Amino acid sequence: QVQLVESGGGLVQAGGSLRLSCTASGIILHINKVKWYRQAPGKQRELVAEMTTGSSPNYAEHVKGRFIISQDNAKKTVYLQMNSLKPEDTAVYYCNLDLTAAQDMGISRNEHWGRGTQVTVSS
Repeated sequence: QVQLVESGGGLVQAGGSLRLSCTASGIILHINKVKWYRQAPGKQRELVAEMTTGSSPNYAEHVKGRFIISQDNAKKTVYLQMNSLKPEDTAVYYCNLDLTAAQDMGISRNEHWGRGTQVTVSS
């Protein structure tokens, strides 16, 4: 079955950088779409960045110019490079992948969520 494993979160000072990774396990035939969300304490989950394979990415206004979304299809891994981090970027970050995969019932296309990785930015 398909599973997503996230890594790269941690504690960083304001102005620093982190790179989040999200790796899919299983028989992945195609990554159709990548989304990164985040959820800060007491707030709703918000979309930070998204990219349909083969198209230009889209970013939330408050991360535009600082965050970069990318993917490595051979490694079945997607990334979120976060630069010039601010304390307000502190949140749990989740990847969401729209994948075409071979599973028990055959080939299907579904959305899958990672479990999240904590990013804490100190001032």
